[in-house]
Amino acid sequence: MALKVELKPHERIIIGNCVITNTDQRARLLIDGDKVPILREKDILTPETANTPAKLIYLAVQLMYISPDPLANHRTYFNLVRDVVTVAPSAWPLIENINTSILNGELYHALKEAKKLVAYEKELLDEARDKRAGKTEAA
Repeated sequence: MALKVELKPHERIIIGNCVITNTDQRARLLIDGDKVPILREKDILTPETANTPAKLIYLAVQLMYISPDPLANHRTYFNLVRDVVTVAPSAWPLIENINTSILNGELYHALKEAKKLVAYEKELLDEARDKRAGKTEAA
């Protein structure tokens, strides 16, 4: 069964190892293929936008997902994971889910789990910011 993807004007999508940019009109694509990596623009991180530790982990998983040789990014991924778990041990359950997906070869699922890690990191940063703001107001 083909995957139906609708693209907004000028939206980009990665299919396999190709970046496709839509024209100035909406477009509908039917993609038929087995285990072809597909990422919509909203799910793509670049080295410039991966500006937090969790986003760097997401980027490493993304590179595994679209790469013909996912193992090439394992070392980077596991070094980043070690650093995050050292600083935020509470992130371990999320990272464990990502690891399990990677080890099972379910890289798209690992990417979805990495997105949860990014959201969790944002919660932690927001909470820390709120506590800092509260201390500033109390002083």
